[in-house]
Amino acid sequence: MTNLKGKRALVTGGTGSIGSEIVRQVLAQSPQVVRVLSRNELNQFEFQKVLKDYPNVRFLLGDIRDKERLRRAVQDIDIIFHASALKHVPFCEYNPFEAVKTNVLGTQNLVEVALDEGVQRVVAISTDKSVSPTNTMGATKLLVERLLSAANFYRGFNQTVFTAVRFGNVLGSSGSVLPVWKKQIESGGPVTVTDPEMSRFVMSIPQAVSLVLSACNRARGGEIFVLKMPVANILDLAKATINVMAPKFKQKPEDIGIEFIGRRPGEKEYEELLSREESPYAEELDNMWCLHPSWNRTDQPFEMRSFSSQDEKLLTIEEIEGMLKSQELDGSLTDLGAKYYPPARFDEKDAWQRSA
Repeated sequence: MTNLKGKRALVTGGTGSIGSEIVRQVLAQSPQVVRVLSRNELNQFEFQKVLKDYPNVRFLLGDIRDKERLRRAVQDIDIIFHASALKHVPFCEYNPFEAVKTNVLGTQNLVEVALDEGVQRVVAISTDKSVSPTNTMGATKLLVERLLSAANFYRGFNQTVFTAVRFGNVLGSSGSVLPVWKKQIESGGPVTVTDPEMSRFVMSIPQAVSLVLSACNRARGGEIFVLKMPVANILDLAKATINVMAPKFKQKPEDIGIEFIGRRPGEKEYEELLSREESPYAEELDNMWCLHPSWNRTDQPFEMRSFSSQDEKLLTIEEIEGMLKSQELDGSLTDLGAKYYPPARFDEKDAWQRSA
């Protein structure tokens, strides 16, 4: 599968920050149909307005916890991008089994339905919090990765390829810190920072999704693709955000204070993209690592170490500012509709009608 032209795609969690960007980038490749599945009625309404010029998009209300609803959504689909999840660390800490029901049971529902329906590929979105997890969200995402890898082992004669993509914090995504800081800066501050020693792997939404599509093309089954990401100190990120956003709201950066509020439940001081134990199974590619299944150890020599945000070189404040400006995260943050693509062209008139 070199591209998605003429393919039929389903995006679970398709109205979220990552899911909606997946939809937009898939549409740029002229698919036959894209089905957007989510349980958020308001986001569906707003995203439908953004994509009003795309007749090959179908919006489906539903929850991946509901296997029969999922089965209907998956019928005749070639490829699934699985972005549906509960991702907010403190909420998952206080509601752990809700996270299990969505992230773990919902993913297993998807695996079983994909096998039953003969889907070609399933690509799940994971997180660096799955590495040596200390919180419920990370633990459930670790199980998501394991479920996807294991599915390739028991798929039998079915040719469905299951893979996952792991990355860190996505700047500007809903539930992330930048929209919070934007509102705080707009009102004159202070900007709240959890722990000045905290560091995170960071990437923009379009960057992350473009690498998800690249990993999808490379997958052979069972791999976890780990995106290479720069590292930012959380305090430096706050300072850079103030410097870039304050002038947008006619504020002086030096007038915006910073308040330290302490780590939230389940949060780590630093994150890891790869653990030391995983490194023997990792193959280094140009812009990512390919973590092979444990039964398929790579022969490529690889340094036995973890890749932690504590040990990697930090971005400077100036470099973070450049990232914010280049990715249009400089004061005009929106969850939906930030990027637009020209309407897709179809080789066959009204081909989307027969597969929707």
